[in-house]
Amino acid sequence: MNLIKQLPLVSVIIPVFNRARYLQEAIESVLSQMLDSLELIIVDDGSTDDSAEVADLFVGKDTRVKYFYQENKGVSAARNKGLSEANGTYIYFLDSDDRIDHSFLRTSYDAIKMDDSDVVVIGAYYESRLPNPTALPTCAQMWKRSFLTEHSDVQFPEGVQPGEDGLFSHCLLALTNRIAANPYGEYFYRSHDEQSHRLATKEGDRIIELVERWLVILAAFYDRRDLWNTKSLHLARFLEHEPFEFRYLKTTLNSAQKQRLISIIQDFYKQRILPQLSSKEIQSLTEPFRYFLYISSHSEFDNFYQDWHAKRQKYLKRVLFLSKFIPFKAYRRKLRDQVRRELGK
Repeated sequence: MNLIKQLPLVSVIIPVFNRARYLQEAIESVLSQMLDSLELIIVDDGSTDDSAEVADLFVGKDTRVKYFYQENKGVSAARNKGLSEANGTYIYFLDSDDRIDHSFLRTSYDAIKMDDSDVVVIGAYYESRLPNPTALPTCAQMWKRSFLTEHSDVQFPEGVQPGEDGLFSHCLLALTNRIAANPYGEYFYRSHDEQSHRLATKEGDRIIELVERWLVILAAFYDRRDLWNTKSLHLARFLEHEPFEFRYLKTTLNSAQKQRLISIIQDFYKQRILPQLSSKEIQSLTEPFRYFLYISSHSEFDNFYQDWHAKRQKYLKRVLFLSKFIPFKAYRRKLRDQVRRELGK
């Protein structure tokens, strides 16, 4: 008889705080996966609702399910706790109010295993960020646990939300180019008013303070790893993607908040990033972001961006129209999907 316990291929970590009404669906979506060799780690971050009772429905009935309780410390601490308890060869983080398709883990495992990659980028939308992804949400990343162990100083930053998953992935992506893709992974994202990023968009000052914290964390990481000379473009793209695109362009800010955020981003770029960038690397940044880095007032940029965006939408719609005359069906579909994603931005 073989008494050696077989370790799971994948550990799925679900942090939960007061999500009892959604948790059962999340758990069931994991346990019904085509990939059987898995463990599910539920970390209860001090819930005061029935989350523990929901988890208890599965603990004991399925030996793959483990439950841990901790006093409320935030989602980052809960994910870090789950990571410390994981035994799987690969790690995936699932939010407690979302679900994954039944083939999600199998296709992701196959993709990361094929070339012995350190991470697999999951989903067609996020695959479009390759070959140089600068940050990923938790739903779009599965990591090799040995890689995370090797770089154990990189964890989810506690007390930072939203943006904690972007910081985590950005730092790790700076340390590897062994990146696989799984465009077939289907993630079912639930939208509701209690989500942290939705609440944060109503708090402009808090978002700006968070951006300042992000940059302190990133500067310390780049100092510690001595990455300024080799990875400054990676960091510039993060600055473009997260503080600029996600926060300045997509968050409701008043004039004072906009001006403050402009100053924070410009100062960090000019002092820490620009000295290491070549002219070619600077030109690889988008036109709006390059313009943003040198404007003096938010109204100047907002007027420019409104005009630029209108012209780009017009151009993309023309490309979308002309694409139907492309004779190659697969290429035509790929181009049209890409254009539609751009139009949605």
